[in-house]
This record gives sequence, C-alpha cells and structure tokens, in this order.
Amino acid sequence: MVRGLQERAARALPAEQVENADGWWLRHAPSCAWWVGTVLPHGDAGPGEWVSRVVGAEEFYAGHGAAARFQISPSACPEGLDTVLAERGYRRHHPVSLQVASTAYVLEKVSAGSLRVRLDDRPTRAWCEVWRAVHGEGGDCRAEWDMLGRVERPGAYACAMIGDEAVAVGRAVADTGWAGVFGMATLPRARGKGAAREVLAALADWAGAHDADHMYLQVERDNMPALRLYERTGFSEVCGYHYRTAA
Repeated sequence: MVRGLQERAARALPAEQVENADGWWLRHAPSCAWWVGTVLPHGDAGPGEWVSRVVGAEEFYAGHGAAARFQISPSACPEGLDTVLAERGYRRHHPVSLQVASTAYVLEKVSAGSLRVRLDDRPTRAWCEVWRAVHGEGGDCRAEWDMLGRVERPGAYACAMIGDEAVAVGRAVADTGWAGVFGMATLPRARGKGAAREVLAALADWAGAHDADHMYLQVERDNMPALRLYERTGFSEVCGYHYRTAA
C-alpha cells in the first residue's frame, strides 16, 4: 500500500522528466520544490545490485547537473538500501509522516463551519497567491503553476473565503480509489479560525464524489500544528519516511 500511495503522490506532483529504471523512478524537476525530483527506489533489487543501481541514479542526476536524492520508505524500498546510501556519504534529512484516513471518517470528524469554501477544477490566481504567501517565500509562482498543469488525474482546488478573499487553500487529486491532499496553506491572520479544517472537509466531500473512499497526505514530522490538525480530522500514520541526499 505504501508503495502505491507514494507512486500516486508522484503522479500528483509530476516531475518534468521521469525515467523508469527497472522500477526505480528517476525524476528530474529543476524548477520545482526539491522533493519532486527525488528517486523513488521501488523496484526490487538484490544486495549485489544496489551499488550499481545507485551509481546509475547518480549518473542520471549528474547528467542534469544535480545531486542525487532518494526517498527512503522502509516498507517500500529494498531492505538495506538506506545503509548503502549512508555508507556512500548520503545525508539523512526531512523525516515525513505518511498518513491515511477513510473519506467518510474525515467528513464525520470535521463539522461544518461558517466560512465559504470555493472549489475549482484547476488552480486559480487566488489559490496560487495564498500558497505562494505561505510556502513560496514571496517568489514566482510559475514553477508551481507549470507542475500543476502536468497533473493528469482529476483534481480539486479549494479556497476558504473570508468575504471575497481567499485565506486558506488545499488541493486533492483522485487516483484509483484514493485522494491525495496537497498544498495545504493558511494565511497567518486566518489561523485558529477553522479555515484549514473547512478546506479538508470540502476536499473530502469532493473525494467521495469522485469514488475515492480513502485519503492520504504527507506531512513533515516537525510541523506540529499540521500534525495536530490531521489527527483531529481522522488521519493516522501508516509509516514514516525520510530522504537521503548525496554529499
């Protein structure tokens, strides 16, 4: 299940170039957030193959002028790969929690609030501006916009509104019975008012209407406010994972 969820997430965060090397997804995404361009080492490999396959991945990234990065999930990657990378000097960083919930349970846990939530089937300027204000450090939103344009599965973009202004956003992508939640962001002045909960409720309602009976999301383990939100709205951890980046 973990491998399937992470591959769904990779389709919802599509890199500009993907090469399937015997089940290892080598992803190149120079204009996106760094995690979009990491290796998904999901194909089976024997201990004698690990070093040669890691070297092949390193050559792929070197050809693009980038350092190799691996997404390491103990329940989805070949056993022992993390040790091999550590021995090659790869740095471990960014521990993440992969969490799931039934769509019906999320709707049961999230009560209706007073904010209006607008849903669109493609990103809007208002959605992107809130996301950029929280996650983009004030930079250009075009790279994110281009990545969203590559998503092939059905998607929903939710904006929680105060009056005519969007104050919290999130998006969902439906993929073979699951809906992944991405891009959650709330403006500082709207925090603590239930805006993120209402975005989740709208996305869960949309997921149910698109035959996605379960939802998943990925959250960094040091993001305590987000972890508390997802626990209150019915999500629980399936596994943790982390990244390894070449020196």
